[in-house]
Amino acid sequence: MPEPRLTTSESIDEDQKLDLTLRPQNLDEFIGQEKIKDGLKIFLAAAKKRAEALEHTLLYGAPGLGKTTLAHIIAKEMNVNLRVTSGPAIERAGDLAAILTNLARGDILFIDEIHRLNRAIEEVLYPAMEDYALDLVIGKGPSARTLRIDLPRFTLIGATTHLSLLSSPLRDRFGSTYRLDYYQPEEMENIVSRSAKILNCQVDGLSAKKIADRSRRTPRVANRLLKRVRDFAEVKADGIINLDLCEQALKMLQVDELGLDEIDRQILQIIIEKFNGGPVGLNTLSAATGEEMATIEDIYEPFLMQMGFLARTARGRVATKLGYEHLGYKEPEQEKLV
Repeated sequence: MPEPRLTTSESIDEDQKLDLTLRPQNLDEFIGQEKIKDGLKIFLAAAKKRAEALEHTLLYGAPGLGKTTLAHIIAKEMNVNLRVTSGPAIERAGDLAAILTNLARGDILFIDEIHRLNRAIEEVLYPAMEDYALDLVIGKGPSARTLRIDLPRFTLIGATTHLSLLSSPLRDRFGSTYRLDYYQPEEMENIVSRSAKILNCQVDGLSAKKIADRSRRTPRVANRLLKRVRDFAEVKADGIINLDLCEQALKMLQVDELGLDEIDRQILQIIIEKFNGGPVGLNTLSAATGEEMATIEDIYEPFLMQMGFLARTARGRVATKLGYEHLGYKEPEQEKLV
C-alpha cells in the first residue's frame, strides 16, 4: 500500500509515536505563535495564583500547527490531568456524562474536531461549561424526570479546523479563543533543527532550511519530511544529512521546492490541461482527480490558494498566473471572465 500523504490529518502509528517525542513539553520549548504564548502565560499565571481552573479555551487553525500540543502544554503548566477525546467519538449524551463525571477539580478535557459534535451533545455541554452541572433526562413519557449532577470545576479546550462550523452558543461559551497561524520560515528552520537533535540525526544548516522551505510552514509536515530524509540518509549514506542527500530524498518523495507534492501538481495540471485553466466545479474536480471533495477542499486547496496557484470563484476553481508559471505552462493570452 502507498504511504499516507504528507499533509493528511491522519497519522500512521509510527508517526504518532514520533510526534509524541517531538512535542514541546512547555511554552518555552514551543517555537512560534508568540502572541498566543504571551497571552497564555498571563492567563495560566493568573489561574494558578487564584488556584482556579483555567477558563474554557478554543484553539483553531489548519491541521498540524500545534493545537493538540498546546493542549498538552497547558495541562502540564497547570499541573493537572488531561483527558483527550474528539467530537465524532462522543455519540450519545451518556458518553459525555461518563467523561465529565470522571474529571477531578481543575482537570482539562480536550475535544479535538469539536465542530463535529452532535447538536444534541452540545445542548448537554452548555450547562456543563457555564454552571458545572449536567442536566440529564431519565426515562420516557409521563414518568420521565430531570436529574442534575454537579461537576467539579474543569477546563474545556476545544480544537477545530473549521471555526465557522461551530454553533454561536457553543463558540460564545469559550472564555479565550486563539487562532494558530502558519509559521515563519525562520521558525520552521528552528523546528527542524530542534527535531533533528531529538531524533539524534546530523543535519547541516542548508539541509534544515531546505526541509523547512518544503514543509508548507507546518511543523507536522516538517517532522515527517525530516524523518523520511533521515531514513534515506541512513540507507543511502552514513546517516549524515547534507544538502545533496537532502535534495535526493525530497526528489524521491516528489516534494518540489515550494512544498507541492504529486497530488497538488496533479490538481493544477488537470485544471490547466483538461479544463483550460478553469473555472472547474469542486464536484467535477473531485471526479477528475479521484479524490473526495472534502479532501480537496480541506487538505489540498488551502495550501494552493495560500501559494497563489489557485483561486476560488463563484463558478469554480481557477488556475492563476503563478500556477501556470510554476508548472511551466504558458498562460492563455485572453483570460476568462470569472
